[in-house]
Amino acid sequence: MFSRLNEGQFDALREVSNIGAGHAVTALNQMTQKVVMLEVPEVTLVPFKEVVSRLGGPEEEVVGLFFRVFGEARGNMLIAMPKTSAAQLVKLLFGHEPSSFGDMEISALKEIGNILSSSYLNAMGSLLKRTFIPSIPAFSLDMAQAVVDLLLIELAEVTNEALVIETFFRSRDQSFDGHFFLLPNPHSIDFLLEAIDKGR
Repeated sequence: MFSRLNEGQFDALREVSNIGAGHAVTALNQMTQKVVMLEVPEVTLVPFKEVVSRLGGPEEEVVGLFFRVFGEARGNMLIAMPKTSAAQLVKLLFGHEPSSFGDMEISALKEIGNILSSSYLNAMGSLLKRTFIPSIPAFSLDMAQAVVDLLLIELAEVTNEALVIETFFRSRDQSFDGHFFLLPNPHSIDFLLEAIDKGR
């Protein structure tokens, strides 16, 4: 389903994602009062087993905020970061580093996720003149393999590869880092590419 994409289409997806992630990082900068840097997004077609390697391997403990993307093009989105980075974000918000992730800390991280996903998708939607709506986030603190399995469970029904739009971000003082993953639904990719062509 994805294998017929050409290099120009990969570039277009990369460009649109860069704008979305840039808006999300601006929001994160404002929330944390930290300068947050963004890498150029990577757009790759990979087997499912390779997605988890992006998070440091299957046994890496990570915090994941998972969203379904609704609207005129559908897919899934994951904001993932090492457990230590998530703890640092909570510290920046509350003034103390959590000893565990209780209801208050999880609620705060979900709210951060809401703001980041909305900023990302609203920027894409504004550029493409389309509507993309994130669901309420699902929170997971688990090994990377389990977090990625949550992301890929629906895609596995229709394909054995994922079109992964990945953007890495890091605070300038390296106190936290993380990833935005956007995985379009295979059945939505033609619509998304058509919207990109019209938006140019």
